[in-house]
Amino acid sequence: MKLGVFTVLFADKSFTEMLDYVKAAGLDAVEIGTGCYPGNKHCPLDTLLEDEGARNAYMDEIHSRGLQISAFSCHGNPISPDDAFAKESHETLLKTIDLAALTGVEVVNCFSGVPGDSETAKAPNWPVAPWPNEYGDVLTWQWETKLVPYWKEVGKYAEERNIKIGLELHGGFLVHTPHTMLKLRELTSPAIGANLDPSHLWWQGIDPVAAIKILGKAGAIHHFHAKDTYIDQDNVNMYGLTDMQPYGEVQTRAWSFRSVGCGHSVQEWSDMMSALRTYGYDYVVSIEHEDPIMSIEEGFARAVTNLQSVLIKEQPADMWWV
Repeated sequence: MKLGVFTVLFADKSFTEMLDYVKAAGLDAVEIGTGCYPGNKHCPLDTLLEDEGARNAYMDEIHSRGLQISAFSCHGNPISPDDAFAKESHETLLKTIDLAALTGVEVVNCFSGVPGDSETAKAPNWPVAPWPNEYGDVLTWQWETKLVPYWKEVGKYAEERNIKIGLELHGGFLVHTPHTMLKLRELTSPAIGANLDPSHLWWQGIDPVAAIKILGKAGAIHHFHAKDTYIDQDNVNMYGLTDMQPYGEVQTRAWSFRSVGCGHSVQEWSDMMSALRTYGYDYVVSIEHEDPIMSIEEGFARAVTNLQSVLIKEQPADMWWV
């Protein structure tokens, strides 16, 4: 396995400054945003698609430092009822797939998306209960009319270019659990898999190690985000796990994102690394920093230190003891 970082947290740095910072931290890889929610500070997408010279120079900056790109990421909502954002998300996704194919990057990360409740909807709608029955009807319509047709098309587009799509299992979008991940994969394309982020599993009550086993057996883990979550049980008792308070309300929120090792023990992170290796994932572990009580520098450094202590970097030896 290799250690990387989602570089959106270094948006205040230039492309080369960011690369130097990542290299000095002892990392192996960068995950780079190409647009939509992550922005494209470190990736002039259109220029790189259109200009081979610029593209080669861009990749040389990365490779000359001994780094690789683990994924290009363009998290958006391509099936949003907001037509303008859906169009932006879709076009950015296709362009990102094209860029990945041109540069030899294996994975493109994004969200599955979530539509509204009908063709006339003005805002996204995320059903989370089967009753009243209208909620179940909405969910069926969303999957059959919007989600599956869209990802059949994009999955084929990715397959033709030998690119893997890593959908982040994120609340608020239709693919947010191992079940919804595998269901969409079965109904669409083997190019569709998970960008597995344990922080979003913990707050849903899902054990990340169990999720790794489920998805790993299906060969459906394409990328891995390293971000932690702290669950405050006293606040859960008040607000529940679907807490809608702003992330900044740290004292009263039921859960908050944390740097690696600040929400769950390093032992639990070690268990995840072992499960990833056991169930076939031997790619990049990409740090994502969204800790509300730590600076970028301190949260990033904490994650690097903790992950370096548990990452499995070498291939296993022969079983000389048997």
